[in-house]
Amino acid sequence: MTQSTASNPALLDPGLGDCLEKILLPPTDPNVEVMRISGYKLVYVGGACPRNYRVYKADSMIGVIFQHITHWSNGVDSLRYAEPVDAAVRLDKFLNVAKISTTATEKPPTEEELLDKEFDSLTSDEWERLKRYVPQAKDLVAA
Repeated sequence: MTQSTASNPALLDPGLGDCLEKILLPPTDPNVEVMRISGYKLVYVGGACPRNYRVYKADSMIGVIFQHITHWSNGVDSLRYAEPVDAAVRLDKFLNVAKISTTATEKPPTEEELLDKEFDSLTSDEWERLKRYVPQAKDLVAA
């Protein structure tokens, strides 16, 4: 009797079996390898060279850093770091700048777009905008 590859994802890539299970473990699992550094928690995911670590700040994963034989890297810049904390801090700073840059260039949704959102997801400011909103009747036709 043969087992289908759809029911066993390890058969799709024989090298992933045990590795895939370890990647999915949460950082609170007692079976994961955790390295705590100033303000961050590094959770070993896999790899020999480089070793891959998920980086957590508080309880949120912010990205991945890599431990090479001679240095650490973070994947967002081409710099080499002597210490894991340096790679994690630069990753964190990069993400904060990217978030600020994105929110500065985003336009607030129009009232019509707000009407398409679920009511539970609206902020108090969005509710206030909708209270003052008067739809344009130029496209309405009496039946």
